[in-house]
Amino acid sequence: MVTDTPPLRTATVAAADATSSAVHASASEKTLLVLEAALTHARFTDVVEATGLAKATTHRILATLVDRQFITVADDGSYLPGPKILSLAGRALQRIDIAAIAQPFVDTLVDTVHCTIHVGVVNGDEIVYLIRTDSDKPYQMPSRVGHSIPLHSSGIGKVVLSGYTDEALERFVARAGLPARTAHTITTLEGLRAEIARVRELGYALDREENVPGVGCVAAPIRDHTGSIRYGLSISTLTLEHTTEQIEAMAPLAVETADQISAALGHTF
Repeated sequence: MVTDTPPLRTATVAAADATSSAVHASASEKTLLVLEAALTHARFTDVVEATGLAKATTHRILATLVDRQFITVADDGSYLPGPKILSLAGRALQRIDIAAIAQPFVDTLVDTVHCTIHVGVVNGDEIVYLIRTDSDKPYQMPSRVGHSIPLHSSGIGKVVLSGYTDEALERFVARAGLPARTAHTITTLEGLRAEIARVRELGYALDREENVPGVGCVAAPIRDHTGSIRYGLSISTLTLEHTTEQIEAMAPLAVETADQISAALGHTF
């Protein structure tokens, strides 16, 4: 019987395509293929399979990478990052400017939601704003780049706290306290525990006039290359203009943009 549905590609065909691409890759592309595979696979056979290259070619490139100290070989024969790649990675991380990386994504989001977008980084027990980009509205949020806000009363702070263990959350409360910023601020450990549990479940946080009267936001976590939540992004607006339900409806856009920034920082999902 003839059908309009195209046949499914089998794993064998896909593997064959990958091998074909590897065979026709340039010398520099083959080296990068082997380097990436060796950094993510411990065994030679796994590196060969991941690259799609011939064993002899893979072995030759690995030998060069080991000689140049990009890769080291452990006593059990497994591959590990070498001192050269670790040194380069450290230098690269020191040069990361999250504001410059995040700004294009933030600009796109501002044009979509027409609200103020913040990006903040955790600094001790506070969040420091790295980006504040306003929309075309005739008002501005009462915030500024470099301004610090508490973790427990802000959307960005809550998504950062969602990455804490329960024990770390308790230590944070014992250390920093839960001072009231508005009549809506969560001021008890039990209340904060319940709120953070919701944030972990939903993948985003809400600020319901908890930090500044008349201002609400929805925030999403930004993860670094290790998967740690050190940053957050929020969509902020006046509660006179948007209800809590309308603010929460923008959560998917906040999460999508935060994920894009996370990926640009090297996080893999």
